[in-house]
Amino acid sequence: MRPGIFILIALLITLLFSSCRERTSRNDVSGDKGNVRDILYAKGFSITDYGNYKKLEVLTPYPGANTGFTYYLVKQGQEVPEGLTESEIIEVPVQSIVCTSTTHIPLLEYLGVEEALKGFPNTDYISSTKVRQRINLGFVTDLGQEMSMNTELLMALDPDVVMGYMMTGDLGQLGKIRQAGIPVVINAEYLEEHPLGRAEWIKFMGALVDREDVADSVFHMIESNYRVTLEKVKDVKSRPSVMSGVVYGDTWFLPGGNNYAAKLIDDAEGQYLWENESTSGFLEKSFESVYERAYDVDFWVGVASYNSLQQLTEGDVRYANFKAFKTGRVYSYNNRMGAKGGNEYLELGYLRPDLILKDLVSIFHPDLSEDHELYFFKKLD
Repeated sequence: MRPGIFILIALLITLLFSSCRERTSRNDVSGDKGNVRDILYAKGFSITDYGNYKKLEVLTPYPGANTGFTYYLVKQGQEVPEGLTESEIIEVPVQSIVCTSTTHIPLLEYLGVEEALKGFPNTDYISSTKVRQRINLGFVTDLGQEMSMNTELLMALDPDVVMGYMMTGDLGQLGKIRQAGIPVVINAEYLEEHPLGRAEWIKFMGALVDREDVADSVFHMIESNYRVTLEKVKDVKSRPSVMSGVVYGDTWFLPGGNNYAAKLIDDAEGQYLWENESTSGFLEKSFESVYERAYDVDFWVGVASYNSLQQLTEGDVRYANFKAFKTGRVYSYNNRMGAKGGNEYLELGYLRPDLILKDLVSIFHPDLSEDHELYFFKKLD
């Protein structure tokens, strides 16, 4: 089922469900009392509604951050409330935006505002069919490589907002863009450990484009699908062993036990062999240490860009010694690739963990998902 159909379903249930019920009140710097909206899984942002404006806070913009960012969203045509003149004001709905991560693209598309995208660094990475059509028609400007993005070209676009992300406390080019008077909004979805926490950032984008009802409905659909799949495997008695990752250079990189990918494996009732190593980032291991623990593993899920077992052995002949390789239980997430080589899993996966979970359950427990056709993943031959 394509994203457009999911959007239609979400719109139909808008009046029935809401994942963002108002729950507590909070006073703002202006003295106004606002209602804090429910965010169910995400820990990285909050939304407080003060009636004539909203406060959007990014609580942890990068790993280890001690302070966050605050944005005040004021509807077009309304006066800026007193006391907020020193803050970062964003007029909503945002009608033009430059994004810097492919994970931002589905947020726009599922909210029905993909036409707001005006620029992106290296548009070849974008997989979305709708957005690719707009790129081909010249409606989306390619801003060059991300690390050397053409900021002059970006500023000429004069977007309402630039949505970026940070890995450290240094804003880098984003700081220059902000100094030029273009609001910069930090999206920290990648720091969420729970798969539904990442998906919930659609509410963050929903606040910016003033489509919060649609965002709530889309998220409810995703959460509901995820829970249906959890219910399907709740009585599973046998959990197959699972490994992930590949070697880069001399180091095998694989998800830590609290990583997003490890959580999905666990929810699919797979036993991730590094589930007790509590980092939410990535582990760095030697080939020998991985082999010692995983030589007889049942499934190997996530092998970077490799598309066949032969390619794997061309990368490192030792891969063929794993049981999962010998039994043909090796899976990549390259099943859906964009017209220019972008990976749909890396673009849409953050927003659609329900689809990832269905795939993993189908892989680990095929007897429970006989009618499921893999969406993101594919078995390597």
